[in-house]
Amino acid sequence: MTILLLGSGGREHAFAWKMTQSPLCEKLFVVPGNAGTAAIAENVAISPTDFEAVKALVLKENISLVVVGPEDPLVKGIYDYFKNDESLQHIPVIGPSQLGAQLEGSKEFAKEFLMKHNIPTAAYDSFTAETVEKGCEFLETLQAPYVLKADGLAAGKGVLIIKDLEEAKTELRNMLVHAKFGAASSKVVIEEFLDGIELSCFVLTDGKNYKILPTAKDYKRIGEGDTGLNTGGMGAVSPVPYVDAVLMEKIETRIVKPTIEGFQKDGIEYKGFVFIGLINVKNEPIVIEYNVRMGDPETEVVVPRLKSDLVELFLSVADQKLGDFNLEVDPRSATTVMVVSGGYPEDFEKGKVITGLENITDSIVFHAGTKLDGENVVTNGGRVIAVTSYGDNFQEAIKKSYQNIDKLSFDKMYFRKDIGFDLI
Repeated sequence: MTILLLGSGGREHAFAWKMTQSPLCEKLFVVPGNAGTAAIAENVAISPTDFEAVKALVLKENISLVVVGPEDPLVKGIYDYFKNDESLQHIPVIGPSQLGAQLEGSKEFAKEFLMKHNIPTAAYDSFTAETVEKGCEFLETLQAPYVLKADGLAAGKGVLIIKDLEEAKTELRNMLVHAKFGAASSKVVIEEFLDGIELSCFVLTDGKNYKILPTAKDYKRIGEGDTGLNTGGMGAVSPVPYVDAVLMEKIETRIVKPTIEGFQKDGIEYKGFVFIGLINVKNEPIVIEYNVRMGDPETEVVVPRLKSDLVELFLSVADQKLGDFNLEVDPRSATTVMVVSGGYPEDFEKGKVITGLENITDSIVFHAGTKLDGENVVTNGGRVIAVTSYGDNFQEAIKKSYQNIDKLSFDKMYFRKDIGFDLI
């Protein structure tokens, strides 16, 4: 079969790497892709949110499965676009409906869904520019630190955690009145801060059945020791060593099952990934957020641990036969370290030539922000390359990733040297 994958990051390269291993995948197109996907699939330089251009490609190339990597096309309704078009409706799309995608598209929608279905989450309230002073009063009722979340999509950067009350009030005004995150922060959710250790639970659902994928933990801060600005993610580890059977059982019964049942009760069509961001507070799992796609860089450690055929897995979702699918997982640990452009997540330069890729051994290189410039692979984003390795434990895996990163070079290259530091 011919498959279309939407997206251009490390997550999409990991999906492409795994799908092209399937005997079912005759040809793979990636829109728009990167230098890594170009080596194993055919990149097409159109936008994943240009649905008319996507439609033309699908019909021209006789594509029979569409896999959506990033959140933007989902929030903009690509699932519904296919479903409502007579020439496309027979082609399965792996990703939720536009209503389902609101779980990520609107923090307020997600909090209301959590409350409605009695799924544990932090106390919250939401505010707009008109109610900004009420928001400041609400902050006064909470204990520091204060959590401010832009309601809409802000590319993983719309969450602020602030220790000082007056600074929190200033930032709330910046978000609501001065549009710090543009339209994404026209509404802001304020949450109580939860103190614990974070992890990600990934679920694949066909709307009725579900499979829980390997757990992962990512590292979002730019600086070592989890300091500095939030990024899209600087590295990840799977499985999470402190998640035992007892905690996993709580996550499944209190969070995963009520989430999937909530889709059915609310009439939400959902055939795709549910990324549940959790915090473990004294061995009690509490939901921080939902995302409606796989996480990045968590995909780069979760997908390599799947022994099952990924295309078969997606087809079982499309046919609502996921309950019959036998999901096999590699028992080894996997870790990934993200190599980023100097200056990220603030201003950075693109177009830096990357050398040493051909010298990497015993690790998998997933391209994130790269492109081909003639014969050269050059940087084309903040997060450039993820180096993933296997090991009998995460320490062994992480050591391999760091040994291989030492073979890479580009101008102003940066990476965190302490991924997994808090798990030792």
